[in-house]
Amino acid sequence: MTPRLAFTEDNAMRIAAVERAFAPSGKSLAKPGRVLVGEGRLLKLCRRSLQPKMFFLFNDIIVYGSIVVHRFWYKNQHIIPLEDTIVEDLADSLEMKNQWLIRTPKKSFYMSAASEKEKQVWICRILECREQQLISSRKEPTTSFAATWIPDRASDICMRCMDKFTVAQRRHHCRQCGFVVCNSCSKCRIVIPAISAKPVRVCTLCFNTLLREKAEQAWKRSSDGFDLEIPVCEASSDEDSEEEYGMMPIQWVKP
Repeated sequence: MTPRLAFTEDNAMRIAAVERAFAPSGKSLAKPGRVLVGEGRLLKLCRRSLQPKMFFLFNDIIVYGSIVVHRFWYKNQHIIPLEDTIVEDLADSLEMKNQWLIRTPKKSFYMSAASEKEKQVWICRILECREQQLISSRKEPTTSFAATWIPDRASDICMRCMDKFTVAQRRHHCRQCGFVVCNSCSKCRIVIPAISAKPVRVCTLCFNTLLREKAEQAWKRSSDGFDLEIPVCEASSDEDSEEEYGMMPIQWVKP
């Protein structure tokens, strides 16, 4: 299906429509050989609650964003290369039905579809496109993935020191392990290349582990010693906004 659609006018118009919907802050999506395979509204588990997001599956990437006006305006565009993605089917839980997991080196998160059938279609299509992309690009599949963040409501206490969260004692997330931690247990910052070029917030335990790994790598590179710089800065805010929208059926492109 993909090769036949790649250079059609209909495909070009569909991709242009997605670009306009993310304007002016979205990145260009037009690329030779790129095909829009399908689109649909799904629920994404954010740190505070399930949030509706608009997802677009291309033959080489996944694009998603927050809904402002459906079919007209989306924001907070995220682009995930398919060769850096794996999906895992999950059983239903008390809070989430038709759930599954998307893992990437930069971010991993739980998803929920409107039905079991829709979930399986999404998983199958992503796996098919990923397999074709790995073959065509001749790249090795990614083996290192980011931890999934534990939702705020999952814990009333810091998952490191066990202190209770209050209005003054706010929740934070360790970017390495995904645990919900207090400010005292997450004052450290360190660069995790797969996640950000800037230092990000991590818990004390993960900071010490990462620092030890960096030290071991440095000793291997040089026997003359080294200096470790510990950058300190405010963690970047990469939290999803809260919106109220319902679900809608997925739309797939026909050959």
